[in-house]
Amino acid sequence: MTSYSRQDVLRIFEISARQLQGWERAGLIAHQDGYSFQDLGQLRILHALRAEDVPAASIRNSIRAMKAVAGMENPLLEACVIRTTGTHLAFRHRGAIVDPIRRQLIFDFERYDQPSTVGPKLQTLRQFECGVTRVQDLFLEAVEAEECGDKQRAIALYEEILARDSSYAPAAINQGTLYFHMQQYERAEQLYRLATVADPNYVLAYFDLGNVLDEMERVDESIAAYAQAVALAPGYADAHYNLALAYERKNQNRAALRHWQTYLRLDSQGPWAEHARQRIRKLLGREKLTIAWRADHFVPHRQGRAALKLA
Repeated sequence: MTSYSRQDVLRIFEISARQLQGWERAGLIAHQDGYSFQDLGQLRILHALRAEDVPAASIRNSIRAMKAVAGMENPLLEACVIRTTGTHLAFRHRGAIVDPIRRQLIFDFERYDQPSTVGPKLQTLRQFECGVTRVQDLFLEAVEAEECGDKQRAIALYEEILARDSSYAPAAINQGTLYFHMQQYERAEQLYRLATVADPNYVLAYFDLGNVLDEMERVDESIAAYAQAVALAPGYADAHYNLALAYERKNQNRAALRHWQTYLRLDSQGPWAEHARQRIRKLLGREKLTIAWRADHFVPHRQGRAALKLA
């Protein structure tokens, strides 16, 4: 297999070493000394997205979400990346356009903007694979209102969607998140729970439910919600991160340690990874002290053997 050096990558994409290091620190690509042709494909997509000023955090979060909802190892290569409104990324996958953050199929405006297919744009959205109806129109309007900063209109539209179809989980999630940021946590919890009932496999619903329960200091319930998210998507790094924090609050250090280590296996770059490493070091230090303190009797030092000293 042909291998490309870091210098080759800098030359091919006309980027600086600092830019490449920045992508690595942001967790967009792993640090390595040699790159395969497949790696170049991933770098090409990253380069194009960054050239369009798509924030690194948006790229990283979209990739993680697509891994969780579609079971992909590398969404940048396994699906076609599409830039949507604002900073959100969508992926064309199996004939549909998927917004992985909202776990939602979205309408392909470009497809119906072509002169030869103007007619279908006026038809109902049932032409989509999942039979999208008027509710989807309202959802798109709500998302647009949200991105324009009109939160009250967005909330009203989400309310209308849920009045028409109470099982429309993405609307419950989005409305819940609006209430979450408004610190109306009880209402946010209701909406997140509605989403989990409407779609028991909705990973993001359990993750967001864990977040609001954590804000309400209901740690045991937040642990249960995060654990369900991890059970549905074992590769969901953010859920492992929050689960580790929650276990620490309960002084369940070994459980916390396990999830910190899992998080690092999934996301080894960036400031959050460094924080995870710090927590691991601290927990391991505590564990050593705990083991020493639990000794049921004094063990005298034997000559010729190294002694354990606690600083």
